[in-house]
Amino acid sequence: QLQLVESGGGLVQPGGSLRLSCAASGSTLDYYSIGWFRQAPGKEREGVSCISSSGGNTNYGDSVKGRFTISRDNAKNTVYLQMNSLKPEDTAVYYCAARVSYSRTCLWPNKDSYWGQGTQVTVSS
Repeated sequence: QLQLVESGGGLVQPGGSLRLSCAASGSTLDYYSIGWFRQAPGKEREGVSCISSSGGNTNYGDSVKGRFTISRDNAKNTVYLQMNSLKPEDTAVYYCAARVSYSRTCLWPNKDSYWGQGTQVTVSS
């Protein structure tokens, strides 16, 4: 059974940076497409970024393009989300999720995929 654990969240000032990690156990991530999502209080869950199983294809939500970078290290069974130029509106609980995929393109995880427990990111001065 695949298990995902997010880490790296915290409090950061506007304009600052954080790197989130999504560490997997119980199975290799080699055949999973990974997505990062976030949910702010009172708002719907939003897809932030997605990376294909090989890492060769990535997608980003419009609100984070040019500021966030997703990457993966399959040898470490970990996916990362580098977040730069953070804004107060980036404040949310961030989740990673994994979906089985043999496609060269990113396949966004869905409600039936494997999900982590989330990590809080707060951007505030």
